[in-house]
Amino acid sequence: MISKSTPLIMLGMGAGAGADAQYLFAEDVLGHTTGHKPRHAKTYRNFAAEYARLQQERVAAFKEFISEVETGAYPAPQHAVPITDAEFERFAASIKA
Repeated sequence: MISKSTPLIMLGMGAGAGADAQYLFAEDVLGHTTGHKPRHAKTYRNFAAEYARLQQERVAAFKEFISEVETGAYPAPQHAVPITDAEFERFAASIKA
């Protein structure tokens, strides 16, 4: 009734089909969160599960990194950026100055 009685655009968020347009937050549409979901929201994908999987991968990657640093496997020679002897001598001289 309100929508039909005014030239203003009426946006609906759980108000039913009588509004001029409907919207949902992307977090609700994509299922970003766990736990409470608003009654008016419909979730089309489960991104929360994907984020949980990615978090497990992040933790595993950092554990591997820590292990390789502690054992000396990282950094390996291919991860180092070399310096020429002349450049190193200029650097050493500038520190002594």
